[in-house]
Formats: sequence, structure tokens, C-alpha cells
Amino acid sequence: MKHALRLMPDGGAIILTASVAGAAGGLPGSTIYGATKAALRSFGRTFAKELLPRRIRVNTISPGPVVTPVLDKGGFTQAQKDAFIDGAKTRVPLGRTGTVEEVAAAALYLAADATFTTGAELFVDGGLIDL
Repeated sequence: MKHALRLMPDGGAIILTASVAGAAGGLPGSTIYGATKAALRSFGRTFAKELLPRRIRVNTISPGPVVTPVLDKGGFTQAQKDAFIDGAKTRVPLGRTGTVEEVAAAALYLAADATFTTGAELFVDGGLIDL
């Protein structure tokens, strides 16, 4: 971000990607992951204030469980991946995992339409955190 800001015009938008793991109060086995995502949430709020003079909006998206190709890169068996997805479906109030398209739509909203929004965190998590 430090280097990108030199090139970014005033009035631009920055979207940071965190995770519900940064707000959920700790998930076993994900200490570092959750801590770094919590730090991103803080960065978003702080950068939003620091960049007000340039009218650069800074917001954060925190997705919940989303099935992505990263599941295939973790060395998990198909049974482990299925268990993760099934477990997520039981925890998420909407009863399913999210899609990358839904996260992308939220990012597009923050980048293009949410012109009076800065320092916000948008949970794209099927109600996992909010309900």
C-alpha cells in the first residue's frame, strides 16, 4: 500500500481483505491467521483516517467460509475438504458456503458504489458474525 499510494489518484478506493477469523474470537489451529486478519481490520480503520485529506476511501471485506482452490493446495484429502465444507454449512446461518463471485461483488460495491463509506468492514459471511 505504501508504494501504491504514490500512484493512486486522490478520491480513489482501497479494499483490504481480512476474514471472519479476525473477528470471531479465535479459531483453534489458526492463531497466526486470525491475528493477521485482525491486524488488517485495524489497518483499514487507521488508513481510512490517515487518507481522509486525499479523499481515498479505505474499507475492509471479511469473508466467511468460501470454497476456493486454496483447499486443493493444503494437502487435504477429499474427505477433509468435504468435512470442512459440511461443517461450515452447519455454522453459517444461511446454511451454505459463500462464492468467490459474492466476495467480488462486495468488493465492487465498496470500490464503485459506496462513495460515502470509509473505515468500514463488510462481512460477506452468510450471517456468521452478525447473527
